[in-house]
Amino acid sequence: MTALHTVEPENTTGETAALFNATHQALGVVPNLARVMANSPPVLKGYVAVVTALSAAGTLPAAVRESIALLVAQENGSDYCLSVHAFRATRTAGLSTAEAGRARHGEAEEPWAAAVLELAAVMVRDRGAATDEQLAAARRAGLSDGQIVEVVAHVALNVFTNYLATTARIDIDWPLVRHTD
Repeated sequence: MTALHTVEPENTTGETAALFNATHQALGVVPNLARVMANSPPVLKGYVAVVTALSAAGTLPAAVRESIALLVAQENGSDYCLSVHAFRATRTAGLSTAEAGRARHGEAEEPWAAAVLELAAVMVRDRGAATDEQLAAARRAGLSDGQIVEVVAHVALNVFTNYLATTARIDIDWPLVRHTD
């Protein structure tokens, strides 16, 4: 049972209804996480805006974005977000099940993606306190300063959704993946 109220799409009007409609068009469903975010329409609006901006204009490929999300969800023990991103990674971003499993632990075969996940792991584990050496390693691997900023943004966005899903105790509406698996 959820600890926070979920807003039902059929009970909304105005901007919240439009945001639910956009979410439904993008995902085919209005996930429970969006229904909880709708308790504060500015939060839902901001979330949709950031996700849209990072996916439409960002430089990180979908597979890498989903890999970051898997790593962060695993680190934070968020089964809701782990389930969402395991589904998205394998169904829409082109990762195999094995690649998604490795991403949960910060691993990728492609060296550039591995460097992104290494930096993302530092961000989540050390709360953003990357050393000069870690940043230099990311640059040597080919990440630009803009891409480093995007990695930080994706980690922060996923920490937010992990924490909200955990706080709300949202019912998982995706095929279940547990962080203990």
